Amino acid sequence: MTATVDISAREAEVLTLVGEHLSNAEIGARLFISVRTVESHVSSLLRKLEVPDRRALAQHASEPARADRSHPAPDLPAPLTSFIGRGRERAELTEMVRNDRQVTAVGPGGVGKTRLALSVAAEVAEEFSDGVWFVDLVPITSPDIDVVAGTVGLALGLGEQPGRGMDESVLAALADRHALLVLDNCEHVRDGVAPFIERLLAACPRVTVLATSRARLLVPFERAYTVPPMSLAGDGESDAVALFMDRAAASGWPPNHALREQVAAFCGGLDGMALAIELAAARWTTLGLDGLTDGLSDQLRMLAGGARTDDRHRSVRAALDWSHALLEPDDRVLLRRMSVFMKSFSVTAAAEVTASGKGVVADGLARLAEQSLLAVTASPTGTEYRALETIRQYGMERLAEAGELDEVRSLHLRWCLAEAAELAVVRADWRARFDAVADDLRAALAWAADRQELRAEAYGLARQLAELTFTRHLIGESQQRYEQAAALADDSAAAPMLRQAAAVAGCRMRGDDMYRLNRAAADAARRAGDTAGAAADLATAATNAYRFASKFVSPLPPGEAIALIAEAEELAGDDPAARAAVALAEAGRALTEAFGAAEGSPDVVPETIACAERAVELAHRAGDPLAESAALDTLTGTQSWAGDPFAAAATARRRITLLASAPRTPTGTHELIDALGEATEAGLGVGDLPGARRWARQLADHPMLAEVGHRAISQLLVADALAGNVDEVLTRSARFLEAWQRAGNPTGSVLGAAVAGVEMIHGLRDDQDARHEWSAVMDQLDTPAEHTYGYRAVYDSMLLLHNGDAGGALERMAPEPGEVWRWVTWVWLHWYVALRAEATVLAGSPDAADRLAEAGTIVAGNPVAGAIVERAGALLADDRERLLATAEAFDAAGCRYQSARTMVLAGGDHAARGAAALAELGLAPMTPRG
Repeated sequence: MTATVDISAREAEVLTLVGEHLSNAEIGARLFISVRTVESHVSSLLRKLEVPDRRALAQHASEPARADRSHPAPDLPAPLTSFIGRGRERAELTEMVRNDRQVTAVGPGGVGKTRLALSVAAEVAEEFSDGVWFVDLVPITSPDIDVVAGTVGLALGLGEQPGRGMDESVLAALADRHALLVLDNCEHVRDGVAPFIERLLAACPRVTVLATSRARLLVPFERAYTVPPMSLAGDGESDAVALFMDRAAASGWPPNHALREQVAAFCGGLDGMALAIELAAARWTTLGLDGLTDGLSDQLRMLAGGARTDDRHRSVRAALDWSHALLEPDDRVLLRRMSVFMKSFSVTAAAEVTASGKGVVADGLARLAEQSLLAVTASPTGTEYRALETIRQYGMERLAEAGELDEVRSLHLRWCLAEAAELAVVRADWRARFDAVADDLRAALAWAADRQELRAEAYGLARQLAELTFTRHLIGESQQRYEQAAALADDSAAAPMLRQAAAVAGCRMRGDDMYRLNRAAADAARRAGDTAGAAADLATAATNAYRFASKFVSPLPPGEAIALIAEAEELAGDDPAARAAVALAEAGRALTEAFGAAEGSPDVVPETIACAERAVELAHRAGDPLAESAALDTLTGTQSWAGDPFAAAATARRRITLLASAPRTPTGTHELIDALGEATEAGLGVGDLPGARRWARQLADHPMLAEVGHRAISQLLVADALAGNVDEVLTRSARFLEAWQRAGNPTGSVLGAAVAGVEMIHGLRDDQDARHEWSAVMDQLDTPAEHTYGYRAVYDSMLLLHNGDAGGALERMAPEPGEVWRWVTWVWLHWYVALRAEATVLAGSPDAADRLAEAGTIVAGNPVAGAIVERAGALLADDRERLLATAEAFDAAGCRYQSARTMVLAGGDHAARGAAALAELGLAPMTPRG
């Protein structure tokens, strides 16, 4: 970065993260700013640093970093205390990590596995060019592979992507990385960790895994390293003694060097367990060595031969039992009762859960922290405490032994319900507040869900957690929690939960789940005696099979949807909402069946439109804006199919207006995302580029799509490509490509128009290398051949006309519009007709006048397509004044490229101004016509 470039502090932060190859969504989350703000900073940096695209910007950002270090800093937690000894163990484990791709450090709790693993990871960090990542698995309560993968994904900075499992996202992110992944505390989730590691090592050949666990993971190629206790060899000079002396000295009263041999004997009594030694050292100043030795001896005798003799836990349990016995009775009670917290907690929270006064609790927590039984941290809201996991588990055992487990768990559940209720109000610090208590909410729910007497409370917490995780955009968990709430509820409450779960599945692009959950909601409603509700659910299941067929892995057989509609019709009775749902399903069926008929069929068109309009009217009467939105969606599709894009665009805009005040529930969110995409396409189809860009911008900024940037900005790329907004296309296409690759290069035609638009822009720039790169992306999308005469013909013809090849453009659009209507009617009909008319004129076809007249009739009312046809007419009449008037029309319509092209076509001095305008846009000169 040169000294002459004026870059703000925020821009510098953004530049650094671009250099680390983070997406705009990830940068926004890291800096707590919107994706739109990140894009603004990226655009500013591109301009200030005079680099052509995001790739160059990332390279520019990383160059200074490479001068200082050749590898990224390891993403490891910073220990609060120094690492003592372990020279032999460090050397042995380091060598294993260098030579084996999966190493597990095995040993009992408290032996020091985590600290040893962190030390080794820091030692070898420079050998892994893509960094070292640390993942703490302690908070996980389920051994499910998806939960394990989700935790790893969050540690890597990944987010959930609709239609894609987190395990797939992790594998895609690490596929070509040379990295070390440290998985800490695997023992309680081995069933999920083992298959995850197997898939990871198979799919990511340059990734190494260092795990810590109390037992081997038993995966192929695992190399286990048994972590021994702290060395006792050397008496007063052993590692165990060094650890005790260091931790005891931290209290301000270092032990006398002459005591080293007695300390060595004491550490031998603790079997050299690191945690036990640290706990003992914390009491050095109050008990002295004699008191410590006496207390330890009593505990060892108590455990000898007892029922809790467990080789994996004996040493740590002995240390903890000993430390527990030295506590005052009230502090023992506090220690075991606060062990229900999964993460950090405040004095207020501890007081509620332990049923004690705040003053008493605050004093007790301070004493426990002084004895290293609690860690203390400062947070924006005050002081917080947290128990190490081993101590927390020990406290839970003590809680059960005292017969207080149910009582304290119930208090914890009540606290969680109150916390969840407070989180229902979203404030600026909402995300941090949710993340701080999320694991407690999950743990409380897991406990309560198994108790019949707490079924109502469990249902309430499951419902709240479903809503909260949806707000947090953890939509996979949200669906799971809605389904869990349904399982805990009676039938009357289960149906609404299943409907919400179905809507979340829609946001996740899981059509099969939508269908399953709608059917389940119908069953629950029927059991509850709500036949009208069951009718609406059955009709909705059929409707979604029509509306969102592309989201289904296994398309629904047509006969099955028809049977659902018939069943819903029988159950609906006179209920307005049910009748509206059935009408919508009928409209969806009619449109699907009519789509195979000839365009403009006099019998089918009015019947299909009338069916859709009836669905809209009934939904409106029922007073349900979300049902009305779904009906308007069907009406929009019907109008487009009938060849009336202006009516379709008007209906799409009406739908957006309707949803402006709709609740941001899963159903409302699903409808809004779909409506924004539909309105964008409708706007493009009628030449409303400003409107299309506005709706596409809202879609790109929607937080639900923050982790799927390729989907979020695809339609914005289309609008900008057609308008000739070259800088925006170049900036956003880099984000698109990065997100698409991060998602594992998904296929499907939904992205085709965006990719082809970027390819065209590079063609207009005469950047053949970039064009070929995007052409290769296009090939990977596996776009159906039917779309050849949709956006592909439009983009190809624009490029051919730019290069002066009117004959080639005419050949590219040789089919009459009526021959390819199914694939050009929706968005591309007017563009196809207008460009075809212009190619006819420029190629000197004898029937140019007839083609112009026909095209003018078809595109009438479309400001962009109409201006293209008018320009072609001016060229045919050799009317320069009329020709120049179209430049103003293009400017007014927000189509800068076509305006510049008009000036070049006008010739003379105008051509020079047009060429300058093209250059300002970043495009190559046009080839003269003729």
